[in-house]
Amino acid sequence: MTTVLLVRHGRTAANADGVLAGWTPGVDLDETGKAQATALGARLLAVPLALVVTSPLARTRQTADALLVGRDPTPPLEVDERIGECRYGDWTGQTLKTLSKDPMWKVVQGRPSAAVFPGTEGEALADMSARAVGAVREWTAKVSASHGPAAIFAVVSHGDVIKAVLADALGLHLDQFQRIQVDPASVSIVRYTELRPFVVRSNDIGGDLAGLVPPPAKGRRRSRRTSSDAAVGGGAG
Repeated sequence: MTTVLLVRHGRTAANADGVLAGWTPGVDLDETGKAQATALGARLLAVPLALVVTSPLARTRQTADALLVGRDPTPPLEVDERIGECRYGDWTGQTLKTLSKDPMWKVVQGRPSAAVFPGTEGEALADMSARAVGAVREWTAKVSASHGPAAIFAVVSHGDVIKAVLADALGLHLDQFQRIQVDPASVSIVRYTELRPFVVRSNDIGGDLAGLVPPPAKGRRRSRRTSSDAAVGGGAG
């Protein structure tokens, strides 16, 4: 029963500002994100990792590096573009506030399996899901074959990517994946067996429950529609 830790990267300035970074180069962890990654690495030291697989983007590479600190022996680090961020095309670099006014937003929220992001670099969410799920299952088989079925490894990726992998593990249609939340520096755990995957944990940030208390209202109260929308790209937690 090989176990995979699905780790979302720590916070970036784009997350904090509500900007959809996508594959924009040079989007690094901010100070909060660095602290999150360091704390996560320390928290996971008790878990033996046979391998760490990361998206090629800077924010995931930096988070993956934090997972390797203090480990002896240091597990191999592999880079796999298939677990890279969804390619948001013309949406890349725009604020979620602006994007929420785009007619495409309703498709992304209500029927993501039909969503194809605009522009020559835009990707279908269904294609992102297929590549990411395929990559995780392929790495799971490799780790099981080389380290045994009880092995544990980590995949460091992005919010929408991890949501898609969790939806697959839960047996959900992709149209339901917006019901899943994956915060920065969170860990979700899937144990793969011959018969079925087991979702052991989801969106674990290892802290207290103070984050469940809603912040004080500022200005106009948010509409019901806005509060029920999922944060495309994963949000800032």
